[in-house]
Amino acid sequence: MAHADGSKINDFLRMYRVSKLRLRYKKIGKSRYISHLDLSSTMRRGIIRAGIELTYSQGFNPHPYMSVALPLSVGMQSVCELMDIGVADGTQANNLPEKITACLPEGLEILEAYGATRKFSEIAFLEIGGIMYYDGGVSEAIVSELTKRFSLPSIEISKKTKRGESVIDIAEHIRDISFFKADESNAIEISAKLSAQNPTISPNNLLDALTGDYSRLLPDYAAFTRLEVFDINMNVFK
Repeated sequence: MAHADGSKINDFLRMYRVSKLRLRYKKIGKSRYISHLDLSSTMRRGIIRAGIELTYSQGFNPHPYMSVALPLSVGMQSVCELMDIGVADGTQANNLPEKITACLPEGLEILEAYGATRKFSEIAFLEIGGIMYYDGGVSEAIVSELTKRFSLPSIEISKKTKRGESVIDIAEHIRDISFFKADESNAIEISAKLSAQNPTISPNNLLDALTGDYSRLLPDYAAFTRLEVFDINMNVFK
């Protein structure tokens, strides 16, 4: 498994004089259907094919040091994914994006490679954009009703956790949200800034709020893209 706790990665880097590089990448198109676990092996193969020497753990079952910031749901696109990798000390980052991208499947593109200085735990918010489709068409009234729904001081949903189902109020974890009619007659666009961690609020959680008395607002189909990640001060996290 190509994951490791961030503190363990840092301990290893200090001990064996290797470097940690951060990759910022896109996951769009067909690649949005690659699962989180499969993504790790896909990225590992691409990095190795690009001729980059990854750093491996010690012991009977060595694995490369790779850590993804925020796992992405299958089917969701992103243009701001982050992954840390351990590489041999002295590895140059400036030409890595092109080299690695050439060895990855369609839809995965490395945008930047640079030395990692901040911890993923500092990520506080993420921005998403999306489009919601309604088979029966949409009106300004639906836009208004959606806006009112997500302006309420309390929005309780049932959310799956490691300990099972629990009720969570997502209202306090939505920093900003807006809806507006798309150019298409049967679609509404959505833009939102949501809590990224503790708790993580996903676009699916927003749809979960459109049940019961609000089920008439639930779209027949929705597609979302992660656009950016921020720290607690709303500075872009890199």
